[in-house]
Amino acid sequence: MSIAGKARKVTTNTLLEMKRAGEPITMLTAYDYSLARLVDAGGVDVILVGDSASNVMAGNETTVPMTLDHMIYHAQCVVRAVDRALIVVDMPFGTYQGNSRHALESAIRIMKESGAHSVKLEGGSEIVESIQRILTAGIPVMGHLGLTPQSIYKFGTYTVRAREDAEAEKLIADAKLLEAAGCFGIVLEKIPAPLAKRVSEAIEIPTIGIGAGADVDGQVLVLHDMLGITMDFSPRFLRRYLNLETDIKEAVSTFVEDVRTKDFPNSDEQYE
Repeated sequence: MSIAGKARKVTTNTLLEMKRAGEPITMLTAYDYSLARLVDAGGVDVILVGDSASNVMAGNETTVPMTLDHMIYHAQCVVRAVDRALIVVDMPFGTYQGNSRHALESAIRIMKESGAHSVKLEGGSEIVESIQRILTAGIPVMGHLGLTPQSIYKFGTYTVRAREDAEAEKLIADAKLLEAAGCFGIVLEKIPAPLAKRVSEAIEIPTIGIGAGADVDGQVLVLHDMLGITMDFSPRFLRRYLNLETDIKEAVSTFVEDVRTKDFPNSDEQYE
């Protein structure tokens, strides 16, 4: 049986064992109880309570508006639903950059108030002090390199990162730095596949790719994107497994028609 198949509860150590065995890691986002329950039942190894909730749940243009209270609320909903998967919570913009003490306080709030298993921070050398401070409290940390959506106003574009040699070398150095600091894994977002392969081979902790090619240790997608609930976002790396936007619209339209024609409720759908 596979390592993932044997794990009643996925832990950070489970992911490390999976990398060593060459067993791919699966990861999806979730933000609410109902969908998190289905994602966990489907066998996903890691559930990311992502600050992408800002986009798919709140309708914001970027992830920047998400607050710590927002993230704790979404994490609480997910934790109540999940039995097996490892739960990672994004630390939102402004809760860890530039102040390691504030970072530790924010991470402690996430862990105590939500019951999640770990946190994720975007960036490399610029935020390593915050990572180290969080780790002193025994809180597991996942890193995130490449395209870092919280820094979108700095980049000014969602284009592929680290195509140039200098940025690529810094990314590799940052990955090694995050590993040395004690991160249990790193998300690599929207970077060239050959670079992602180099990073994955250069470190012993797992790499989870999103738009980073096949030669990483696992893959993550935003749940609403892969289910086809959100259709206005179509990057090359996204595979849609369903088209729920159409299905939901059709179901709602049918309900409206049934009510207006008094087909619903029928005699079997009411009480005597």
